[in-house]
Formats: sequence, structure tokens, C-alpha cells
Amino acid sequence: MLIFLRKKKTYWSSDEAVLLIQKYCAFQERSHAEVRTKLLEHGIYGDLLEEIISDLICNNFLNEERFARTFARGKFRMKQWGRVKIQNELKLRQVSTYSINEAMKEIDETDYKASLRNVLAKKSRLTSFKNKFDRYKKLTDYALSKGYEYGLIKEVLDGEE
Repeated sequence: MLIFLRKKKTYWSSDEAVLLIQKYCAFQERSHAEVRTKLLEHGIYGDLLEEIISDLICNNFLNEERFARTFARGKFRMKQWGRVKIQNELKLRQVSTYSINEAMKEIDETDYKASLRNVLAKKSRLTSFKNKFDRYKKLTDYALSKGYEYGLIKEVLDGEE
């Protein structure tokens, strides 16, 4: 028989909320939605929630564009995600279109193509193929799942032959 233990929900006072959410934002870049969710989880609602978020923005603890740029740079360099996947993740985190467009400027075009070539080369080494069509399909599907654009994938794969 399984017994699930629930963690007791803690509610923050307004002073405690300000200090703890500042610490939360200082630890790493956060989106507005993440901060809002965190405050709601701890019983901060309404005008107080909006006031705290406003203070975080004014004191530069919270900056949507900075978050988007950092997120895009990190996911591209560390996980080798493509632009499509990064944009979709930022949209999921409720980041504005302006900030998403600014974040995409962080990805250099030559680095982007080199990253795609590396992703495809690594996948090619680790996968077995029946024929050239199977290779093309498997590599294309993999690169699409990583968030790269089909036109660029086609260009890189056609350039190999």
C-alpha cells in the first residue's frame, strides 16, 4: 500500500515574501510567470502580488528581456536547441513577442549552422541506417525535434552529399 505524504503548504507574510522572492530571483533569471506562480503557491494574491512584482522589476530583480536572452543563449549553447524549440519554450513561459525576438538575436548564424552540423554528425555516428533515404529521414526528424528549421536542415544535409 502506497502512502503519499503531502508537503505542508507554507504561506508567506508580505515582508517575508519580498525577501524570499528577491532571493529566488537573484539565484537565477526567472520569467514573470515563474515568479507569479511562486507567489501564488505561497498565498500572495491580488494587489500585494502585483506590488511585489512591480518592485522586483523596478529593482532589476526581474527583467523579461534579460531572462529571454539568457534562456536562449543557455539552451542553444548547452543543449544545442534550435530556434523553433527555444521560441516555443519562451512562449510557454509567457514571454512577450518583443523579448523573444530580442533573444533570437543572441544566436549567431554561423554558430547556429555549426551547431546543426555537429548535432547531425553526432546523430549520424550513433545511428544505423538502411539506406540514404532512411538516413535523411532519421537525421531530419532528429534535427526537427531539436528545434531546427526544415529549410536549414535540408540545406546542411544536401551540402553533405
